[in-house]
Amino acid sequence: MENEDIYRFVVPTPFSVGNVNMYLIKGDSLTLVDAGVKTEEAWQSFKKQLHELGYEPSDIDQVIVTHHHPDHVGLLDYLPEGVPVIGHEKADRWIRQDPVFFDEHQRFFEQFFLECGVERAFLEEIPNWRRSLRYSCRRSLSGTVKEGDSLPGLTHWKVIETPGHAQSHIVFYRETDGLMLGGDHLLLHISPNPMLEPPFEGEAERPKPLLQYNASLLKMRNYEITRVMTGHGEDVQDVNSLIEKRLAKQRERAEHVLDMLKQEPLTPFQVCQRLFPTAYEQEFMLTMSETIGQLDYLEDVGAVIKQKIQNQYVYEAVEGSH
Repeated sequence: MENEDIYRFVVPTPFSVGNVNMYLIKGDSLTLVDAGVKTEEAWQSFKKQLHELGYEPSDIDQVIVTHHHPDHVGLLDYLPEGVPVIGHEKADRWIRQDPVFFDEHQRFFEQFFLECGVERAFLEEIPNWRRSLRYSCRRSLSGTVKEGDSLPGLTHWKVIETPGHAQSHIVFYRETDGLMLGGDHLLLHISPNPMLEPPFEGEAERPKPLLQYNASLLKMRNYEITRVMTGHGEDVQDVNSLIEKRLAKQRERAEHVLDMLKQEPLTPFQVCQRLFPTAYEQEFMLTMSETIGQLDYLEDVGAVIKQKIQNQYVYEAVEGSH
């Protein structure tokens, strides 16, 4: 319907990214897009803003999530149990906090990071890398959507899969006027981190999130987007120029890594330590995700080769690469 209203709610988070945006689409039904972070402060802030529009949480007909990260799903635990929750199938194992998946998660990263040259002492910290999930939820998806689907009850909103920042990431595009609800895919002031994740069930290879993210950015050019309402901060108006800026910045980071590898072959962990000499200990998963992303990119463009030496990956610059 043409007379939909969209309201933005800004709620606090305990994370360095700051506030997160939630959206209410008022059409034939009330649809909440994303569900903040699980803190009492966020819940009270959300309820107050919702009340100012004349609604209560029990009035919400459905929730649709752009991706599984805690600052976008946490308040699902506060909403009435019967409210349908819809998202990409890859979000479900995270928002359910499936213990079987978390065991697989641990085993995958123990093996993978050993192959990346990570010292064993760091691997003892793996369970702590999930500590942000205390701000997440324990809810199951009641329905899933995928590329090309319409949103339930919102037939002119199309789902676009945009993996990269998260394997479960999707955005919603309103065909009637080019408006996009973009989650964390394209943010005005910061570039989202493409985060490492284990393979999904049935996938043989680990995802390469930075390559996915770049492809998802380029995919945006296929749509006449007038404005992106984002997961953090203000709207994005000039989509194509921001895409170019993000891709150029990423190439610049990769050049920096390539310069290191021209000096000597290195394991991913050695690259990470040089890229982030102070941050890698405090933000290990974040910094390793960034490092592996740049190495994946350089390998993809043929600038480096990867070899396995004594069960560890070693990257070396290809002669003449630039």
